[in-house]
Amino acid sequence: MTLSLSALLFQGALEEGLFNMLVGYFNEGGAFMWPVLIALILGLSIFLERLITLNRADINTRNFILDVKEALQEGGIQAAEELCSSTRGPVASVFQAGLLRADEGIDAAEKAIQSYGSIEMSFLERGLVWLSLFIAIAPMLGFTGTVVGMIQAFDAIEAAGDISPSLVAGGIKVALLTTAAGLISGILLQVGYNYCVSKIDRLVVDMEESSIVLIDSIALLKQGKEIISQEEIEKRNAKKQDDTTGPEEEPAS
Repeated sequence: MTLSLSALLFQGALEEGLFNMLVGYFNEGGAFMWPVLIALILGLSIFLERLITLNRADINTRNFILDVKEALQEGGIQAAEELCSSTRGPVASVFQAGLLRADEGIDAAEKAIQSYGSIEMSFLERGLVWLSLFIAIAPMLGFTGTVVGMIQAFDAIEAAGDISPSLVAGGIKVALLTTAAGLISGILLQVGYNYCVSKIDRLVVDMEESSIVLIDSIALLKQGKEIISQEEIEKRNAKKQDDTTGPEEEPAS
């Protein structure tokens, strides 16, 4: 207990020391550290908003497709449409758009899915343009601070009429600190941007693949054929039951 408490206190002291060191470097970096910090904060806020939105849009597409096919088979297009309207995410929205036009024919449903899929994709990508802007701006602000720091160093040399390490150290330190801050901010935002893009790509692939399944299911419904087999329903229900109950505990030996 004492060792754990000592370790926690030591870790807290290290974190406090690191924070104080970062604050000290920030103050020494000069005025251009503030624009870099603002760009980082704005970029991170956009990334967090996109992260929450994309995670909410992500659903278990395979189970949802089976639910829609079962609703189509048992209750028709209206039942499937009600299921889509009560489910969040772009896949459900695209399905609902296609089902609303299903009475007009397969071609009309397919065109509605394509049109609404483009709209949903634009919603998913909203804000990424600004995030990419801050990715580019943060290093540029850092490099601008570098130029200003070097100008200060040469001004000090000109005023003193002599080259001395103590005269140019301040300006060079400002230059290095702003460059480091800009590059670190750009790297962090770039990682967040790439994560969002990969998440959007996966959601788009889910929309495209599931839309094909929906069109095929509507075609089978109009032909009066079976959309989902009883075997698929049993497998889906068994999987849901396994996910709910979890693995059985092994008896103690």
